[in-house]
Amino acid sequence: MTQRINYIQQSPELFKKFMDFSNQLKESVIEESIRDLVSIRASQINGCGFCVDMHVKEARMHGERELRIHHLTIWRDSTLFAPRERAALAWTEALTKLDAHGIADDIYERVRTQFSEKELSDLTYDVMAINGWNRANIAFTTVPGSADKAFGLDKANLA
Repeated sequence: MTQRINYIQQSPELFKKFMDFSNQLKESVIEESIRDLVSIRASQINGCGFCVDMHVKEARMHGERELRIHHLTIWRDSTLFAPRERAALAWTEALTKLDAHGIADDIYERVRTQFSEKELSDLTYDVMAINGWNRANIAFTTVPGSADKAFGLDKANLA
């Protein structure tokens, strides 16, 4: 595999701004558990090993159950997710795998039954952020686990 650039070193000011944006999302009205599920699911869809690794560790540190993490790939068939979580996952998938015709009205209406206007807006920014991180880390083949110490993920004891 070709050695890729370190995008963080090459554009530190942009990295910092994007990190600030992502950190600001922690203050959103969306609960941490849903943000964790969204980050993992979008990263799975996009095939970002670095981000799947990171967000699984974060979710475990936040108290997420291991079986629910395993069930994220089959969330539609699993009984482990509440309606609000299902709506967030449906929205995540719709925004991550954009259809040529946009987001279907039935998906939007289903999500609106679970989220206020402010919540849906904040959730959308969460999905936007993780998709951005996925694209950067896939483009530059960031190694899963390589930033564990920097982000405090070594405390997850999942090495």
